[in-house]
Amino acid sequence: MAIRYKIKEVTAVTDDALERVINETVTEGWTFDCIQFAMRDASKRPAMAFVIFTKEQPEDPDDS
Repeated sequence: MAIRYKIKEVTAVTDDALERVINETVTEGWTFDCIQFAMRDASKRPAMAFVIFTKEQPEDPDDS
């Protein structure tokens, strides 16, 4: 099995926006992996977030 990754960029970093992205993507069969935040120097709030998902799928024998 190969692991595929999906990364979603969230520019409006709120609990509602993150929750929506996670719930929508999980219903598409992806598994939530983690969130990485990009911070601003002048603020304690993140400027954006990258929500990372994974999915296992069979390896393509032609990719050898």
